[in-house]
Amino acid sequence: MTDPKLTHIDKAGNAKMVDVGDKSVTARMAIAKGEVKMNLETLTLIREGQLKKGDVLTVAQVAGIAGGKKTSDLIPFCHPLPLNHLSVDFELDDSLPGVRITAKAKTEGKTGIEMEALTAVSIAALTIYDMAKAAEKTMIIQNIRLVEKRGGKSGDVLNE
Repeated sequence: MTDPKLTHIDKAGNAKMVDVGDKSVTARMAIAKGEVKMNLETLTLIREGQLKKGDVLTVAQVAGIAGGKKTSDLIPFCHPLPLNHLSVDFELDDSLPGVRITAKAKTEGKTGIEMEALTAVSIAALTIYDMAKAAEKTMIIQNIRLVEKRGGKSGDVLNE
């Protein structure tokens, strides 16, 4: 017999999508963060716009937003959600060295928006790697995590 707390497993142990039909629509928000660690020389190339593929951060920002919008196409049991807001922002950090990524997603819906924020960070990080890999193939995508969640039945989460 399966654990009743495992919401994505049916009584026979098969994977299933959760039925959110009876849940209330509430305002929901999530913030996710991650990092792309790299050599300082690579970070300098990004900062100065010297990479051959173009403006790394603008392309990564657009890719992160587009990826967040496609979350339910990428993650099998994610419900498609109408996004009220999705942003992807970057901080160039010489002490890392690398790029710190923050995504913030908002919706009014019956289920959470965490996966959209996490997907946006992940796709932005992968795009930074792709745009800069000619300069450095040893970059490390790391520390992708949910840092804040608001709204919904399970309550708020702060994980900074």
